[in-house]
Parts: sequence; C-alpha cells; structure tokens
Amino acid sequence: MNRDVQGVDGQLADPLSMAAARLALEVALQHASINGWRVSVAVLDAGGHLMAFGRSTGAPLHTIDLAQDKALTAVSFALPTADLAKRLRDAPEHVRQCLLLRPRLVPMGGALPLRQGERVVGAIGVSGASEEQDCECAQAGYNAVTSNRHL
Repeated sequence: MNRDVQGVDGQLADPLSMAAARLALEVALQHASINGWRVSVAVLDAGGHLMAFGRSTGAPLHTIDLAQDKALTAVSFALPTADLAKRLRDAPEHVRQCLLLRPRLVPMGGALPLRQGERVVGAIGVSGASEEQDCECAQAGYNAVTSNRHL
C-alpha cells in the first residue's frame, strides 16, 4: 500500500503521492474524452508498481496491458517511450533484437517518466488512440502534476 508519509523535514517520503497519480490519471482521461478518444491510462511509481489506472468506456481490452507496459518502459528507461523508439531505430541490430524480445517493452509513443528534479518518481502510460494522441493524453496528465507542483 502506498501512503504519503511525512519525513523529518516535512517532505513526503514517497515523492509520487496518490493524489498526484490520480490527478495525472484524471486529466489524461479527461483529455481523451474531450477529443472522443477511448484509452486506458496507467500511472506507476518508480518501482514500476501500479498506483492508478482508468479506462474509457469502450477502450479495447488490450489497451489495459499496453498502457501499463508503456509506463513500465518509460520508468525503467527514464525516457519518454517515443524517444526510446527513435533510439532503437538507430541502435545496432543486435541491441534492437535483444530489447524487442523483452516481454513488457513497448517502444512506441504514449508514456512519459514523471520526475522530481532529476529523480524519476514514476511514469504515466496511455494506450488506445493513435500514437500521437496517446502522447498528447500522457502529456496532459504529466503537465497537470508538474505545473501544480504535485511532484
């Protein structure tokens, strides 16, 4: 169970609070809804553990796992998944082959690492619309927590 525990200096011991995870989730889902996109959204902590999840009515079932796997890819590489996709295209063939065989690696746009300063504290992943639209929803969720200084 993830709890916001106050540290000695008054800062949260767990930098990605449940409130921040839920805010990112709700804003990403709202952005998709406004645009008529049916998506799944997952927010993970820095260890890759699911903190918040939501699915638009009618979003395909496969998007449930893809949203979580995109977020896991972003948090484990500390990169937006769209950037990882570009890097893989430029990587040597043996590197590409090895990484693409990893079961939960999803090197396509739609997930962003969440940072507190330089530290990765989690990630948001979106699946169900086009790759660009998934990126847009993830960015909306990311902006909500970073602009309000929830991280």
